[in-house]
Amino acid sequence: MEQFKSVAVIGAGLMGHALALVHAIGGCQIKMQDVNAEQLKVGMGLVESALDTMIMAGAIDDKNRMHILKRIEAVETLDAAVSDADLIVEAVVENIDVKTFVFREIDKFAPSTAIIASNTSNLDIFPLVPENRLKNCIIAHWYTPPYIIDLVDLAAGPTSDISVLKDMEKFYLRIGKKPVVFEKFINGYVANRLQAAMGLEITKLLDEGWATATAIDDSIKYGLSLRMALMGSLMKADFTGLDMMQRGMANMTYDPPTPKGSSPTLDKLVASGRGGVMSGAGYFDYGGVSAKELFKNRDIGLLRLKNEVGQIEEKYPLGKRENT
Repeated sequence: MEQFKSVAVIGAGLMGHALALVHAIGGCQIKMQDVNAEQLKVGMGLVESALDTMIMAGAIDDKNRMHILKRIEAVETLDAAVSDADLIVEAVVENIDVKTFVFREIDKFAPSTAIIASNTSNLDIFPLVPENRLKNCIIAHWYTPPYIIDLVDLAAGPTSDISVLKDMEKFYLRIGKKPVVFEKFINGYVANRLQAAMGLEITKLLDEGWATATAIDDSIKYGLSLRMALMGSLMKADFTGLDMMQRGMANMTYDPPTPKGSSPTLDKLVASGRGGVMSGAGYFDYGGVSAKELFKNRDIGLLRLKNEVGQIEEKYPLGKRENT
């Protein structure tokens, strides 16, 4: 972990503040930067709130609270954030122009040995990075909230040093994360592609009036998720029986949805101001409960679920998984 003692996190928004917390819990010294001074202040508040939730849920000992917070410093300029950084975590908005600008600024001020890790979800960021930085640049893509969800996608670019990718894998394993490594960039990785495929089917069911939001989420929560939490998808198929999967595919009487670029159901919700938890309503109405309270309850629920699943896996192992 020593080579990543000093970490710069660029962006203090939904992912930036959370990634600052992830690396601080991992023992790194953090400089979190944002061009918006108010967002930087909000981000520090979100760090404290998330940390307090983890303490409340028993995931972190209260005696470590001040030590973790002292590792995070809010800075307003990018040069102050990256000038002595070993690792630079880019977590700005998914916009080509913004990311291009940020990478150029990093190139101006960061040490030549610094590793750049972009939290991009779908963009191929490698053409945006200055050529002299590509060797030490990879993607490290996280899932919200990353201080609870352990999956991190690590992807190399065409000219990335593969040893950098392997070092990042070892680093994140040491701090308790579950990296999935791709030696070349794959748009959407694995989890995002699976989410996207499920999202298309969900949107089709809603737009065509086949199912309500409640029916869809109940099907996922009480059917798919419980089994997948322990087995994943392919092991679940092994338990079901692959011959049954064959018959299911043969008997399918509908065509899977294809991307259309928009959804009438989604467009109507957004147009009416129902943008999700941050606006108080989305597919569901949250009854006036604040976003802060909803995030806290989500985090406590995820932490307890994660703990229970871990204990169950340890006590009732399903065997060593080996690819065929």
